[in-house]
Amino acid sequence: MADGKSHPNTDYNLADPAEFMHNMTRVMEQAAAMARLYAERKEPAELDSTVRPTLERMAKTFAEISRTYADHPDKLLQAQYELWQGHARIWQNAWRRFLGEPVEPVIEPTRSDRRFKDPDWEKNQIFDFLKQSYLLTARWAHDVVCEAEGVDEHTRQKARFYVEQIANALSPTNFALTNPEVLRLTLASNGANLAEGLENLLKDLKAGGGMLRISQTDLSAFAVGENLALSPGKVVFRNDLFELIQYAPSTPRVFERPLLIVPPWINKFYILDLNPAKSFIAWAVAQGLTVFVISWVNPDEHLAMKTFGDYMREGVLEALGAVEAATGQASVNAIGYCIGGTLLTATLGYMAAKKDERIASATLFAAQVDFEKAGDLLVFVDEEQVSGIERQMAGKGFLEGKRMADSFNLLRSNDLIWSYVVSNYLKGKDPVPFDLLYWNSDSTRMPAAVHSFYLRECYLNNHLSQGRMILDGVRIDLARVKIPVYNLAAREDHIAPLASSFRIGRFLGGETRLVVAGSGHIAGVINPPDAAKYQYWTNDKGGDTLEPWLAGASEHPGSWWPDWGDWIAARSGKKVKARTPGNGKLKALEDAPGTYVKVR
Repeated sequence: MADGKSHPNTDYNLADPAEFMHNMTRVMEQAAAMARLYAERKEPAELDSTVRPTLERMAKTFAEISRTYADHPDKLLQAQYELWQGHARIWQNAWRRFLGEPVEPVIEPTRSDRRFKDPDWEKNQIFDFLKQSYLLTARWAHDVVCEAEGVDEHTRQKARFYVEQIANALSPTNFALTNPEVLRLTLASNGANLAEGLENLLKDLKAGGGMLRISQTDLSAFAVGENLALSPGKVVFRNDLFELIQYAPSTPRVFERPLLIVPPWINKFYILDLNPAKSFIAWAVAQGLTVFVISWVNPDEHLAMKTFGDYMREGVLEALGAVEAATGQASVNAIGYCIGGTLLTATLGYMAAKKDERIASATLFAAQVDFEKAGDLLVFVDEEQVSGIERQMAGKGFLEGKRMADSFNLLRSNDLIWSYVVSNYLKGKDPVPFDLLYWNSDSTRMPAAVHSFYLRECYLNNHLSQGRMILDGVRIDLARVKIPVYNLAAREDHIAPLASSFRIGRFLGGETRLVVAGSGHIAGVINPPDAAKYQYWTNDKGGDTLEPWLAGASEHPGSWWPDWGDWIAARSGKKVKARTPGNGKLKALEDAPGTYVKVR
């Protein structure tokens, strides 16, 4: 509750007017340099091919929402009246507060909204007024699109997403004069923060060839194989699509059954081996598992026609043969992460049809097989947008990794876009070194054929869950997959939403153990026990739908890794002498992490 005092702040004073004018001259010089860079950018067509269609889709979507309210003018009047009422209450409270009365805020940020943490958003009456006016209008706009009648759900979802992005962009936290922390810093530093921020902005524009590539971390602070992806091992197999890494044992004896990890090809495998303290791979090796990981190639135009079936046949299935050659074991346990989990599950359906029993159990990390509830990524998937992506890929033979990265960043734009705009460009700070964000920036390209298949078969048509996907002439029926499955879903996942990952068990024919991890798509998975962070939930009684399952679930503090460790140990056979990479039929080609992972 506000205490009724206006709290004049003495921090909003200009320290040195002459120095301020000098820094404003620097700002103008940087702005002129950016204008020249924009005019000389090498690929203006790329900007036109992405921004213009997006703006046209937004306009079309909002036109659909407007049409529904034109057909129901009473609803529009009611919505406008509620907005006016809300703003009137904010004005009344501001006046009462000015007179010294204690008042309750009309609206407050959610607990997860970190934009308004500066004390002056509450203590300073002007900034408090700005904050509440913004939050009220943003919520009103959200409600207007969500309550529109007579529109299909995809249009409603797109409109809600677009409104959210516009609202996030227009937040008062994103502007120097309406952000108390930035304003204080600007006055105290005589505008040096803005001059340095414009320098940072110019660097990012140059790095993007005239298109903005926001720096989230200090890229010079990391190098794969030097301070990332350090677990010792050898590349023991290589083809056009992947390198297979076998990791060196850290125990004298290991379980008989090896472990094969199928990571996503949208990003690189070393999210599972960031550093020794965060490495799932190192932890799994320490539990006595012989770990193999697929390191996908970063494809170029030469692999444009590689299909989803090729990634199954030349990827997962060839990797199984290589693991057997390296260890002498035909039966393995397998892990699939994100889209790697989707590929692994489809491969299991193919193997079931072929009566191929080389995979004894499967673990899925934040994966999906049913895409009906795939969340906000569905905003980017309809016939018009998929056809547009296909036309773009037809020229180069692949989709640039930054396109996928941009889409993922938009799903959490306040955290992954606007927080860096404020920090880098308004506060003038240099990005700090952060290994996870370096990995996030190390995106990979998508071969045209495989990406088109994935978008159409999974997101657009949802054929995998419906038993209508065809791989190498085989219809994939997931009900024929009878092996045990450990399904790890993340509670706050914005890429593979919990509501989607939860459904995996209903399509498979065997026993599925569902475990729900705290946090999101990355932090929920990469959560080593020593960190003592987050929690996970289990429910031995299960549940047909998500809400009853969560209501009856038991919460456990810390990492889910030991729970999985017990589960996988029971399915890994007896202990045998530890295997040294390169001592089997497959000889070592080079040290881990290999060559493919280093291609940017």
